[in-house]
Formats: sequence, C-alpha cells, structure tokens
Amino acid sequence: MTPGPQGTSILWPWLWALAVVLVVAAGAAAWWLARRRGARDRDRDVLWVANSEYLARVPAFAAWVRRYRLLQGATALGLLVAVVGAGAVAARPVETDVVVDRLGTRDIVLCLDVSGSMIEYDGAVLKVFQELVDSFEGERIALSIFNSSSRTVFPLTNDYTLVQEELQRGIDALDKDPADFDYTGGSDDAEILEFAEFTAGTTANLAGASLIGDGLATCALQFDAGDSERSRSIILATDNYVSGEPIYTLPQAADLVASRDITLHGIFGGSQRYEGTPEETEYRETVEADGGLYFLADDPAAVQGMVDDVVAQQAVELDASPEVVVTDRPTGWFLVAVAGVGLLLVLAWRVRQ
Repeated sequence: MTPGPQGTSILWPWLWALAVVLVVAAGAAAWWLARRRGARDRDRDVLWVANSEYLARVPAFAAWVRRYRLLQGATALGLLVAVVGAGAVAARPVETDVVVDRLGTRDIVLCLDVSGSMIEYDGAVLKVFQELVDSFEGERIALSIFNSSSRTVFPLTNDYTLVQEELQRGIDALDKDPADFDYTGGSDDAEILEFAEFTAGTTANLAGASLIGDGLATCALQFDAGDSERSRSIILATDNYVSGEPIYTLPQAADLVASRDITLHGIFGGSQRYEGTPEETEYRETVEADGGLYFLADDPAAVQGMVDDVVAQQAVELDASPEVVVTDRPTGWFLVAVAGVGLLLVLAWRVRQ
C-alpha cells in the first residue's frame, strides 16, 4: 500500500444508489397512480365544454402551459438533486490517506549544572536545544537543572510548544552572569528576579553546592516507559567541581545511569586550560567508560558539534504499520442537498401559484 493521499470516495455507495432508486421508484409509482386516477376521473367527472379546442392555440395560454410544465420539471429536478445530495451524505463521502508514522524513539534529558561556574555555558546549550527541537518529530526531551538540589523544569514530552517556551525562559535567565548584576542600585532587579525564578529549588541543600552526582542521579530518574524500545540519553553539562558531600559521587551516579540502559554524554563546562585536572579527568573517564561522547565546552560551537553527534548516534526510528486514515468529507454533498431542498421549496411554491 503506497503511503499518501488515496483520494476521495464513497464509503457506502450501495446506500447512495439505494436511496436514489427508492425515490425514483416512489416517484414513478406516484406518477402512474396519478395518471390512472386522472384517467378514471376524466371518464367519470370531466365536464366537456363545446368550442374550447381553440384555447390550446391561444399564445398566452400556451405560454402559461409551457411555463407550468417547465416548473414541474424543475421541481422534479430539485427533488432529484436533494435526494442525490442527501443520499451521498448518508453514504459517507470520505477522504482516505495511508499514513506510515515514523515513530521517534529518542528520549533526551538535558541535565544542567546551574551553579555559578556553569552559567556561561548553560545559555549556549539551551540555545542549541531550542534550535534542535524544530527538527524533532515524536522524540521527547526533558530538562532538569541542579546545583545543591535538583528541579525538573519539564519532564519528558513532545509538546514542543511547551519545550520551546521553557527553553527560552532558561536562555533569558541563564544567558547572563549573575556576578555582573547590580544588586544594590535596582537597575537589574528584573534580571535578578528572572534568574531567581528559573533556578528556584536548586539551592535547597544548604550544606553544599554543585552536587554533581546527585544531580545526575535525579536526571536518570526522569525516564519512564522502561519496557519500551527507546533510545535514552542524558547530556550532562557540568564542570564537575563539587562543594559539599553528595549522596552519589559522579561514578556512582554514572553506574545508576548505565544500569538503566541510559547513555551518558558529557560537556565539560570549562576551557581547555582546565583539561587534565583531576575533576576534568574523572569526568571524561566516567563518561567514556560506558561509550558516551565527551566534549570540552571551550566555546559554544563545541556544544553544537556534541549535539549533532548525539543526534546522529542516538536517532532510532521505527516504521509503524501503515495506517489507513478515513476522514469524512460530507460538506460538498451536504451543500448539494441543501441547494436541492431550497430549489424544491421555491419551485413548489411557484407551481402552487
């Protein structure tokens, strides 16, 4: 079966034909009975008037008879049009389309460290994802942000309108450095409020900051439908600088991610001068140990390259069975029926006149 529009058709053509046949048969029966009754009445009740044959040759009378016959014929035509339209509506005119859905089976959780040292890169990551969502078709995306505690901005969803709105809120809030805000003069109050509202709930644990393992573990819990065949990946953006005592270390959280058959990809939120530090080395080894992609986010272009690679590797699409979509399209035939009824009423009134 070839996917695509299959054209319009009548779902129950026999009903249409039956309606027309029944009406035509009823009309023929009524005509035959009327003629028979008329012939009987002429033999019994007709009063013949002498010297009236010339009336048929009077132009005005002849024109009146022709007009009367024409109106009768038009009335019959109006009835036929109404019956054809109504019969077609009853027979269900439909438009058929064969659809083969591409089932987007990619789930991506963007896991953002929104501690102070990561703000410079978070805005760039969100901008790339905002552009990426435009190409999604069935894939689901979630956003979780964390510092000392985590907040789910939105769970896995393919409601791309919601996703775009929330990503834009994140860009507006995180595309500025809070360290540059004027906290005393009042000129940056709107930006301060915007940042505080978006990151609310990420500093609930006063005993620490930037608890990377705990944030990653929370992101691993975002995935649902564990028994379905879906590609699951987390893109973790952090600098792996921990301040405090997390419940999960980064390797422990990565083990939790792997146990749930989730692929972990990493963006190191720092420049190349930090490459080789203990934090960066641990982060790289943890991500690459389970086959994840790892990038330094020295500039925003690296984020775009990382996302492109993730999309290329993680895109899993399944062709669904062809689905025949039948859509009722009665509008045209309904208008035909209405026009026929309207014509019938006007002509019937005119004939009575």
